[in-house]
Amino acid sequence: MSSKRVSRDRSAVTYAELEANSTVHNVEVLVDEMSVFPQISLRPEVTEHLKTIFLNKELLAAVGHHEAEHRFQKLLACLSHPPSYTCVRASTHLAPLEEIRHRLEEELKKMCSSPSEEVSLQILPHPRLPDVLLLPVDGPRPVKQLSSEVVVGAQCGTAVLRGAHVFAPGILASPKYMKVGDVISVFSDLEGKCTRGSLSFQGKTAYLGNGVAEMDRSSIFCSDEPVRGVGVRMTEPLYQSPSFDGVLPNLVFLQNLPSVVVGHVLGPRPGERILDMCAAPGGKTCHIAALMGDQGEVVALERIRNKIDRIRQNAQTLNLSCIKTYCFNSTKAVSSDPTQETEGPPFPPESFDRVLLDAPCSGLGQRPNMASTWSLKEICSYQPLQRKLFHAAVRLLKKGGVLVYSTCTVTLAENEEQVAWALDAFPCLTLQPQEPHIGAEGMLGAGLSPEQLRLLQRFSPELSWEQTDPTTTPLPCRADGDTIGFFIAKFLKN
Repeated sequence: MSSKRVSRDRSAVTYAELEANSTVHNVEVLVDEMSVFPQISLRPEVTEHLKTIFLNKELLAAVGHHEAEHRFQKLLACLSHPPSYTCVRASTHLAPLEEIRHRLEEELKKMCSSPSEEVSLQILPHPRLPDVLLLPVDGPRPVKQLSSEVVVGAQCGTAVLRGAHVFAPGILASPKYMKVGDVISVFSDLEGKCTRGSLSFQGKTAYLGNGVAEMDRSSIFCSDEPVRGVGVRMTEPLYQSPSFDGVLPNLVFLQNLPSVVVGHVLGPRPGERILDMCAAPGGKTCHIAALMGDQGEVVALERIRNKIDRIRQNAQTLNLSCIKTYCFNSTKAVSSDPTQETEGPPFPPESFDRVLLDAPCSGLGQRPNMASTWSLKEICSYQPLQRKLFHAAVRLLKKGGVLVYSTCTVTLAENEEQVAWALDAFPCLTLQPQEPHIGAEGMLGAGLSPEQLRLLQRFSPELSWEQTDPTTTPLPCRADGDTIGFFIAKFLKN
């Protein structure tokens, strides 16, 4: 696989250069055979910042410089690649898991274009999560690049790597005379430098596979109306996984595995009143309601108004009626009037049995993510907001209640350091064991004790990057390690 030229930059990033770069840092870090794309492209100051995190003194003392550097290089490599499976949360509040699995198999078989695709279709239950189905991703596949090329934005490219077709708004460049039915290769712009409407692009890109144009160029770039719909239907994706567009919408919900784990760790029970402080797009909100059997009340707060409809739509699709959604800034969700009797926010202190704070974060754990243009200032800007939300969460939680804090990032400042701060700032909080605990423990570097670190759950894909080869490791064995980067802490308010 290392000879395959899937990254293309007319300043081509090659495997030899990546290895040479590692040598410059005096570390024998081999870009292993699973690396199809270059490491995630970050601003140099962001890369250096992350390096200081993953080579902190506590970690170096525990594992040594070589191992710490090796893990960091693997993190940069795996972030640009998709997980080796698709995770689907099943609506087990509506039907048994096995029935949903069977119906999903029947639906996906209808979409298969060949008998060999039907034979290779696998849908496996997760061994420890009773509402999760896993579908292997086939890739990287031996797909030949064509001379006719379309360039898409990074966000669109990420969706293609997870099984989507190319939607027209994501297309940045196409051949001058591209017509419906043309067979073309699709590339992702790695650095956000391609201008929309270009005929070609000479910058750094990554090859995603081949497809058939569903629109001609003029329909994409010359329309007076906002362009919608599929622009390129992927027929030979580099990574092939089923498209779930319109497939059993009330029974299956695409969700990253750690995001499903969060709902189980929170442990909602029927009849409780639960707060989801930063709820959009509503996946975790709906999971909480489903785990309660739609009995009780789930209050979903979201600061951005145009995201509220998405939460309500998801709840309606999944037949959940116990969710109440409000457009509100959760940092101001605590009422100063304890006698307040209005239904919505702000709420009196100690109003909720459980609180989920899935906090806004730098998002550096998302996969696949080939490039981020964020500045170091932006990356480091979330800690103060997270602490404001934490203050509100603790005040809104009843005594004896559970608070779960989670992020989809890999930094210490937004994860373990927040836990250390919270334990110091709120003596009423104690860390609790998590069930299920299928990720790794917390990362060294924030001054937490070994016992405290064991109570945390950090999904660290770099730790198992070399063990995620689908040809050698069965899916259920690799699923828990081959995830997005994610963090979960569970507290009890005494």
